[in-house]
Amino acid sequence: MTMRTTDRADALVLVGDRTFERRSFELPETGDDDGLLRIEACGLCGTDHEQYTGHIKAPFGFIPGHEVVGVVERVGRNAAARWGVTEGQRVAVEVFLSCRSCPSCEAGNYRRCERNGTATMVGFVDVDRPPALWGGYASHLYLAPDSMLLPVPAGMDPSFATLFNPLGAGIRWAVTVPETKPGDVVVVLGPGIRGLSACAAAKEAGASFVAITGVGPRDNPRLAAAPGFGADLVIDVTKQEPAAALKRELGRLADVVVDVTAKAPKALAQAVSVARPGGTIVMAGTRGTAEASGFNPDHVVFKELRILGALGVDYPAYEAALRLLASGKYPFAELPRRAAGLDTLEPLIKTMAGEGDPDIPVHGVLAPETGR
Repeated sequence: MTMRTTDRADALVLVGDRTFERRSFELPETGDDDGLLRIEACGLCGTDHEQYTGHIKAPFGFIPGHEVVGVVERVGRNAAARWGVTEGQRVAVEVFLSCRSCPSCEAGNYRRCERNGTATMVGFVDVDRPPALWGGYASHLYLAPDSMLLPVPAGMDPSFATLFNPLGAGIRWAVTVPETKPGDVVVVLGPGIRGLSACAAAKEAGASFVAITGVGPRDNPRLAAAPGFGADLVIDVTKQEPAAALKRELGRLADVVVDVTAKAPKALAQAVSVARPGGTIVMAGTRGTAEASGFNPDHVVFKELRILGALGVDYPAYEAALRLLASGKYPFAELPRRAAGLDTLEPLIKTMAGEGDPDIPVHGVLAPETGR
């Protein structure tokens, strides 16, 4: 693997709604406990275009991007031992940092790290905080001592490898959090990359039946792809009510419902209706509003439902995701993917936000080195 060296990094800084600034930064000095990553690819997700449009705001400029894969360009002696990596190695970057010593980190819940938490998560840190390179829309990423890295399987394409993040989400949200068991019936709300990943994860966990929902023509191509990812039933909610469709097909409701929709207030009501009495609902997609159209809290009581929130992923899920990607068992490599460089990223972000080209790729990627 060829190593390239330079003394500056290029980056896109989001300074306001729909406003990127192209900036150049000096590469930071690194010591025994930290490192520097040369970014090869950064996957794009719903959070990215919600940041871009201002749906998710910050009171500061920042370098977005959190699905980062790249090559370790520099690594200190202590950091190399801590992370188990060497210079020149391709790795994926965990979004959250961990001090490894507070009670939350020791319990494995490092998303609640007392020293880090959401304050230092990759892709959402004030660019004025030295050394500025905290996000994936850049040529380089600073690897702070609390960073967590995952080795990427040998020979795996870096753009493809960015799927470690959405597939890791599917594993955690559809299996780990709800404790999905062999034989369970699982319904996934939302057919984006995380929804398709949740289908594959549920099937891998032994789910006997997996269904997935989508909305009209926009989602039809994704629903058409879903059987390849383990879906036994696809439901267009503009044509069928999910609970009724599941009962017609299977004669029963779902043990586990995984809601990965975004900005879809009606989805919570659908989740409650499609869950069996005593079932589990995992809410991983954000509504962006306090409203929940059609949701009746009494149904949660009558059905004795378990409703769980899921924030982010975790290291074990990412490890499992990279193994599953390497296996080739599911057609992730065949998903429509579109890549852009730093100079051409904004139109792709607009497309993924539904504001540009109506042909929205399932998988969008920033490839800063190539300028594609």
